[in-house]
Amino acid sequence: MKDVELKLISELMKNSRRSDRELAKAVGVSQPTVSRLVKRLEKDGIIKEYTMIPDFRKLGYQLLALTFVKLREPLGSEETDKARKIAKQALEESPYGIVLLERGIGLGYDGVIVGLYEDYAAYTEHRNKLREYPFLEVTDVEGFLISLDDEVHYRPLTLQALAKQLLAMKKKD
Repeated sequence: MKDVELKLISELMKNSRRSDRELAKAVGVSQPTVSRLVKRLEKDGIIKEYTMIPDFRKLGYQLLALTFVKLREPLGSEETDKARKIAKQALEESPYGIVLLERGIGLGYDGVIVGLYEDYAAYTEHRNKLREYPFLEVTDVEGFLISLDDEVHYRPLTLQALAKQLLAMKKKD
């Protein structure tokens, strides 16, 4: 990826509401160049969406949870398709603020759910629902809870730090 593209992505991660003119000034290219690059990066799927990050606590969430799940046994392709359909439907109907659901490996688990919850009762209710799915290991649903009501936050959720790291990583090459 070209330096100018990385700089543009970094600037958009810091604040995607800026105009192409402001972005051009920050990146050091012309406004038409920024407009053309943004369109290409969107078309290529490098820019997936534009969003903002609210203060979740002010929206009524008290907890951010990382919930780790273990599969009962490795799933075959037919079972995996069935599990995906169940998960997709459950997410569409879910009253919980699930922001990420992915398979992976580590800590003895097969997947992780990152979610926001109004309170501990809502989190517990969600954990109990997870235990009802036939493809999850009932005894292996664990969570790491982060209180959004704490006064001290070491690095709140933001993409600004990642934007800076992205450019620093490129400079090492």
